[in-house]
Amino acid sequence: MIDNNNSEFIDQLTALAKKNNKIRSENYARYDVKKGLRNSNGTGVLVGLTGIGEVHGYIIDEGEKIPVEGRLNYRGINVSDLVSGFQNEARHGFEEVCYLLLFGELPSAEQLEKFSDLVGQFRILPEGFLRDMILKAPSKDIMNKLARSILASYSYDPNPDDTRMKNVLRQSIELIGQFPTMTAYGYQAMAHYHKNESMFIHKPNPKLGTAENFLLMIRQDGKYSKTEADTLDLSLVLHAEHGGGNNSAFTTRVVSSSGTDTYSAIAAAVGSLKGPRHGGANIKVMQMMTNIKENISDWKDMNEIEWYLEKILAREAFDKSGLIYGLGHAIYTVSDPRAELLKQKAFELAEEKNKVDEYNLYLAIEDLAPKVFSRVRKSNKNLCINVDFYSGFVYSMLNIPLELCTPLFAVARVPGWCSHRIEEMVTVKTIMRPAYKSVVNQKDYVPLHDR
Repeated sequence: MIDNNNSEFIDQLTALAKKNNKIRSENYARYDVKKGLRNSNGTGVLVGLTGIGEVHGYIIDEGEKIPVEGRLNYRGINVSDLVSGFQNEARHGFEEVCYLLLFGELPSAEQLEKFSDLVGQFRILPEGFLRDMILKAPSKDIMNKLARSILASYSYDPNPDDTRMKNVLRQSIELIGQFPTMTAYGYQAMAHYHKNESMFIHKPNPKLGTAENFLLMIRQDGKYSKTEADTLDLSLVLHAEHGGGNNSAFTTRVVSSSGTDTYSAIAAAVGSLKGPRHGGANIKVMQMMTNIKENISDWKDMNEIEWYLEKILAREAFDKSGLIYGLGHAIYTVSDPRAELLKQKAFELAEEKNKVDEYNLYLAIEDLAPKVFSRVRKSNKNLCINVDFYSGFVYSMLNIPLELCTPLFAVARVPGWCSHRIEEMVTVKTIMRPAYKSVVNQKDYVPLHDR
């Protein structure tokens, strides 16, 4: 902490830092800088090629963006087909998706069993890790604790800097197995030391999948229903990968291009996902929906719902940001396929939890929000509900604490990050180094006694 004697000096330094780090906005247009790596039409600047994930939400025709139904492919396979495949066989799909993302093809039944067993073996943390790396330094933020745990894993690895493919794959599979355990234990430490709650540590079960283990480890009684596990597994599948252009996947590739170790690259990705502009959207949805439910007397009254959405857009309600969280996406225009799939499963869970009325409220907002936005903002922009809208509802029905929502996103996304790291190492093999143009005038050095 800064004492009072230094506070005024820090204020002066703060003002100085703001003044001398401001680039005039007109310079970006003058030098045709793709600010945020975005083109003038909002599309992403093409900086690489990938065979891992494809996100499709529009087409460009004669320079214009044409909205189309959303599509998400993993290694060329439509995620809807993947989901239908494992759900029709009454099994979970996350481990299968991990295999597909890492190795580029679907596993046979024998390969899937061996891979799942391997991931299961890695769920238990190394001897002393829980005590020394998690319980002795609890963090108020689970993402911070997860990043620290990943970096600490370097010290437990007998061969951490070996970037040959066999070793990187071993490290990747270990992290996929350990992420749920690190996250669950990090939450238990936070809840005990920072919220004065009871702490309970359940050992992961190597025979169970990721979704089942996560529910087992965060709940005091370790119990869960089949519908709960099925729904969480689907959410993990839908969050496992989303192309190389999202901020955390791009971070993984940038850091990996330097030739650094796996733990440094994946910890950097976690740091990216922690940012509220990237991984925290479903938390905002949950908070917004709580506010809506508290301020609408009749959840079936479409006029009242529409009235309150107008207040949110007018910056008169909720957090006064003027945003309806869960509405709109950088790529998807007509529909987000992840939201469509999760919405179907959310209904099953809502029936089990006696929350169908709340589910119907979500449906009403999904229908009304784009219309209200178009009218209030006088905009023709195509907007659809995104996956964060329904994932927030699912997590609330699963009684997953707010503090775990973004870390759970990381648990799902680590196979995607590791796949992008591997692709960068195998294919590109060049350090990523974009250009920045200096716009400051040349200055003379002034001796200290003349300043």
